[in-house]
Amino acid sequence: MTCKHIGFVSTRFAGTDGVSLEAAKWSDLFEQNGHRCFWFAGDLDRNSERSMKVPEAFFRHEANRSIDRQIFGRKGRTPELTQAIHDLRVHLKQALYEFIGRFRIDMLVAQNLLTIPMHLPLGLAMTEVIAETQIPTVAHHHDFYWERTRFAVNAVGDYLRMAFPPNLPNIEHVVINSSAQEELALRTGISSTIIPNVLDFGSPPQPDSKDTTAFRQNIGLEPQDFLILQPTRIVQRKGIEHAIELVHELRDTRFKLMISHEAGDEGFEYAEWLADHARELGVDLRLISTRVPEAPQRPSLWDLYAHADFITYPSLYEGFGNAFLEAVYYRKPLLINRYAIFVKDIEPKGFDLVVMDGFLTRKNVQKVREILENPALREQMTTHNYAVAARHFSYATLQRHLHNLMANFFGGNH
Repeated sequence: MTCKHIGFVSTRFAGTDGVSLEAAKWSDLFEQNGHRCFWFAGDLDRNSERSMKVPEAFFRHEANRSIDRQIFGRKGRTPELTQAIHDLRVHLKQALYEFIGRFRIDMLVAQNLLTIPMHLPLGLAMTEVIAETQIPTVAHHHDFYWERTRFAVNAVGDYLRMAFPPNLPNIEHVVINSSAQEELALRTGISSTIIPNVLDFGSPPQPDSKDTTAFRQNIGLEPQDFLILQPTRIVQRKGIEHAIELVHELRDTRFKLMISHEAGDEGFEYAEWLADHARELGVDLRLISTRVPEAPQRPSLWDLYAHADFITYPSLYEGFGNAFLEAVYYRKPLLINRYAIFVKDIEPKGFDLVVMDGFLTRKNVQKVREILENPALREQMTTHNYAVAARHFSYATLQRHLHNLMANFFGGNH
């Protein structure tokens, strides 16, 4: 086996967002196979000896935000704006070349960087570097710009067609669901491989009951209380109002709802409305912002699953659904809304879940109550779901896909 130096590139590798988490899983498996992984981003919490942090590469850097404000929501751009885009592109392109040279990179992994134009100049710089160097590149796509209404009106259609994503012979494209695969082929003619998000189902979690007891006491829960966890950011497409309505309809003061993440990514109005809504319905709603320790430790968000009795995941839209897999991994029963990707790629696998279809029914509420009050039923459901996920969404699945991708570039000996 020949050791390859693999360079991960994005605007951010930090925290508990889906891109950062999946990139960490990919790098773990690459390293297990004898390769070495290196990181380039504007916001980083990876090993500093194997990382190159370039502040201008972060999508929240003021230089990029200034460009962002002027290119979306309008159809024309000025020559000065075009120049600003290219000035930042040139700077980042030089940084990417420095990264490749410093760590002797053999293969690049562009993590959502050539997918959604959160940082247009960095996507353009990356595209040019890939074209000029011909370095084998995996473009890992999580959510495309055409899936988000905020990018629908823009002044950079020429750049989006060039780099989001680019159609180059030395790129292997990877998507996380079948709808993205179909849409990518339809819009660009680019073929791709589906690699679903995964978890290490070969290594079950080992929750500590003492930790759980201490945690529940710390947040003021009584022994008889039930903790219902909404393990998502506070953004409107997560459908958190349905979780509040569920707890309200259970009509039992023992049921407490906790949201794991803070608001902020998409403003605070929705969070304020949720707090008001919970107050009006008499729901005990707790907001717990999870601190993320220094990588490569596991994010503390995951620890919350061990302490919960039930998971709510009533999202209206998801690219895949990491929280779904995490709930199954921690053997927790869950309520899920039938968002499109769930219907197409997850539901046919045969999981045993409480399923709502856009609205909460009396039957849903009764089923949740039954699960919470019947430990044997809970055990049966969660054991079944773990086995199904282990077959379809395990590290073994990812390992096979990564082996095939590298074989396409380097042949069988890699």
